[in-house]
Amino acid sequence: MSEYGAADLNLGITEKLAGYLADLQFEDLPDDVIHECRRGILDWLGCALAGSEHSTLDTLTGVLGAISPNGCSTVIGRKMKLGLMEAAIANGQMGHVLDYDDTHLGGGGIHTSGPLMASMLPLGESRRVSGEDFMVAYVAGFEAATRTGCGMPNHHDGGWHLTGTIGTVGAGAGCGRLLGLKGAQMVNAFGIAATQSAGMQQNRGTMCKSFHPGKAASNGILAATLAEGGFDSTGEILEGRKGFCRIYSIVTDEEAILAGLGEKFAVTGNGYKPYACGVVLHPIIDSTIALGQKSGIVPSDVERLEVTANIKAVTITGVSDPKSGLKSKFSIGHASAVSFIDGNAGRHQFSNERALAPDVVALREKVSVTVDEKFRVDQATAVVIGKDGTRFEYKTEHATGMVDNPMSDEQIETKFFDNAESIVGAEKAKEIREMVWELESVSDVGTLMRLCR
Repeated sequence: MSEYGAADLNLGITEKLAGYLADLQFEDLPDDVIHECRRGILDWLGCALAGSEHSTLDTLTGVLGAISPNGCSTVIGRKMKLGLMEAAIANGQMGHVLDYDDTHLGGGGIHTSGPLMASMLPLGESRRVSGEDFMVAYVAGFEAATRTGCGMPNHHDGGWHLTGTIGTVGAGAGCGRLLGLKGAQMVNAFGIAATQSAGMQQNRGTMCKSFHPGKAASNGILAATLAEGGFDSTGEILEGRKGFCRIYSIVTDEEAILAGLGEKFAVTGNGYKPYACGVVLHPIIDSTIALGQKSGIVPSDVERLEVTANIKAVTITGVSDPKSGLKSKFSIGHASAVSFIDGNAGRHQFSNERALAPDVVALREKVSVTVDEKFRVDQATAVVIGKDGTRFEYKTEHATGMVDNPMSDEQIETKFFDNAESIVGAEKAKEIREMVWELESVSDVGTLMRLCR
């Protein structure tokens, strides 16, 4: 075994993390953690409802419906049911297809709620799980995902899409806690989840990117239910010599996985998106919206629009000439131009229509980008120069929605209603909001799922 290179290290990291999460109770959660659960759940439900009408879901649910025509699990916003794991795939895809869902910058940056909610909602519906247990499982999934990411700092640099890879681990842990797995079963859930992990950055701007959280959710359900049934795995899937953190990242930091465990909770570091695109574009958009509103320069009179940002804004969103709404979500030029013109960067600004609009195309050709290595990922500067030489500059220190400049509860609610009302109607949207804000008193999360049809 030692020659193969997979001999036990006896560090106990996976076992300690899995054991802690298995024993976590609602009474262990501070008030701020409970409140952040409500915010994250409400925000994701709105994103999934809005995403449910995207054309990508027509293709996906058509195929999944043929595979699983007699399922019992609710598909959000679609008035249809699928099998347990097929519903998780569909719900996970719709929650991420607009790139409007939350982003946790710890652990490398992951849309944590997507795999968690998409896996735990159908599983919770099938098992009649209480709101309290659902919230504890949600917290557990956040801990598993972000702590795993902290243990593999170069994972993103390898081309992996973390929502698909680390999200699978989070979903496995969340579903494991939802099922009440203990001891070796919970450890096995980690191992079965991690060994299914996948998701490649090459698929940015395609249907596959939002497929990643759906598959992560489905894999998480399978991992937890297999573990419940007696399926086994290594006890060192995170730290092992051939384990997740070592083979998916050139650099590992095993100590970070357990650092502060039980003292702080990852969910309180969650970030929410006011704009429907890659989060690294958000400080740029904050700046270009401000310039468009304050400079007095109309788009046709712009000579240049100069943007300075963190290196990740270039490496992640370098699409220069997007031909679709999905591609435009990863284009600095498009995000800068459309937000300057429209004063917004919501769903419409990243549609096929706006990606091809002549006014947007004309202005994005005038956008230039400079990298500043000292800039944080939530920091950016934009300068607009008019044809008459007039110059205005705006600097964003912390992007709207991130931890250092958070969205308020009222902003979260406004976003939710904007996303949800056209799908379920105003009255049902209000019912969903009220239920989420009092989720710990709900006896069966299936009632929440049924409101989201």
